Amino acid sequence: MEPELGIIEGFYGKPWTWEERAATVEFLAPHGYRFFMYAPKADTFLRRRWQEEYPEESARGLASLADACRRAGVRFGVGLSPYEIFNDFDSTAHEALARKLALFDDLGVQDLAILFDDMRGDTPDLAARQVEIVHWAAERTSADRLLICPSYYSDDPVLDRAFGRRPDGYVEQLGAALDSSIEVFWTGEEVCSREITPGHLERVTGQLCRKPFLWDNYPVNDGPRMSQYLHLRGFTGRPANLRGHVAAHGINPALQPTLSLIPALTLPECYRLGDAYAYGEAFRTAAMAVLGASLGTRVWEDVLVLQNVGLDRLEDKETALRERYGAEDHPGAREIIAWLDGAYRITDEIVQTQ
Repeated sequence: MEPELGIIEGFYGKPWTWEERAATVEFLAPHGYRFFMYAPKADTFLRRRWQEEYPEESARGLASLADACRRAGVRFGVGLSPYEIFNDFDSTAHEALARKLALFDDLGVQDLAILFDDMRGDTPDLAARQVEIVHWAAERTSADRLLICPSYYSDDPVLDRAFGRRPDGYVEQLGAALDSSIEVFWTGEEVCSREITPGHLERVTGQLCRKPFLWDNYPVNDGPRMSQYLHLRGFTGRPANLRGHVAAHGINPALQPTLSLIPALTLPECYRLGDAYAYGEAFRTAAMAVLGASLGTRVWEDVLVLQNVGLDRLEDKETALRERYGAEDHPGAREIIAWLDGAYRITDEIVQTQ
């Protein structure tokens, strides 16, 4: 029995279309995926311009996604990143946040996440400020599940280098002060964890005073380095006995919506099969389920090149890949060609400005 599984669209770069999101929900729901959280970094009205009103077209798109989730029996969530709100949570911020929460209520948001990731966090009373904001939101939202992403959501020292040294005792202070009903995202020992173990999660459970809500950064490929690779392989390093150590397990997908379905299909199998799980076999089966037998087999044959070599080192292999996938009338093949064309490249500028 797997924990509650879901998709967290939380990457940098070109966001998915509303149609691609709805198709993802519809495809994965029968495989045990029970929530979809909309939180793309490119949606500036969830991040740097969060205080502004949502454009009408975007609000209609959110409403359509909410409808798609309801039809599939999947929880609909939104991740709001009120950029550096903890530096000045004044009456203006109160009013803007209340307006945003009212919009989400009108849309029928069930999972509301307040995300404090990817912002400067080297403030001594950071945990107390963030708890105040989340508790304020909890009193004013109709969402029946509230989540928070801490500023430091992993042990990974890369966060301290990027956003300032974490305050002493930050995670423990946050866990102790937060209402026990509020879930807390955690990515593991690293931002993109190679392996996640029960031992690590037991320690984090003690720090947070609750089981972590796992934000799993695979198969996401949204960094300047990672965007050179297609993350296709089946899940590894997630033993089935994690199920007793997490509140839920959400995965941050890749920039390629169709290809993301391949590793996504393997995660339920990882939990279901336990020690009998074989990631290579699961990958091959999933590739054929998503792409069809012929195209899926080709991707299985090419996975070493697609996932390991990198765009800038393909050399003559690029010509062969274009010949193999260029004439295929399938969204997965078109994503491979677009990747070869550089359509999914992520730059430092994208990361710094979204």
